[in-house]
Amino acid sequence: MLQTVVAIFAAVLVLVGILGFVVPPAKALTSGASPYNIFHICFGVLGGAIALWGNDASMRAFLIGFGAIDLYQFAASRLNWFPKAQFKWKPADDVLHVVVGIALVAIGIAG
Repeated sequence: MLQTVVAIFAAVLVLVGILGFVVPPAKALTSGASPYNIFHICFGVLGGAIALWGNDASMRAFLIGFGAIDLYQFAASRLNWFPKAQFKWKPADDVLHVVVGIALVAIGIAG
C-alpha cells in the first residue's frame, strides 16, 4: 500500500508542478509561482524514485517528511515565514497543505 500511495502522490506532485507553469495565475486556485512549481516537481521526482527503489522505511519517511513540510507551509503562510514571499501561496494552498499534510503524516505513521 505504501508504494502505491507514494507513487500516486509523486505523480500528482509532478503534474501540479507542470500545471503551475501552464495555467495562468489569474485562473489558478493555487499559487503558480515558479519556485513553488519547481519545488513540486523536484519532490515528485524524489517520491517517484523512492516508490520505485525505496523500502517501506524510506516510503514512510517520505510521507511523514512531506506531510510535515506541508504543515510547515501552512504555518509559514499564516505567520509570514520563509518561503512565503517566493511561493506566493493562495488560500486554497493553505487548505491543501493542512489536509494533505495531516493525511500524509497519518498514512506514514500507520504504514
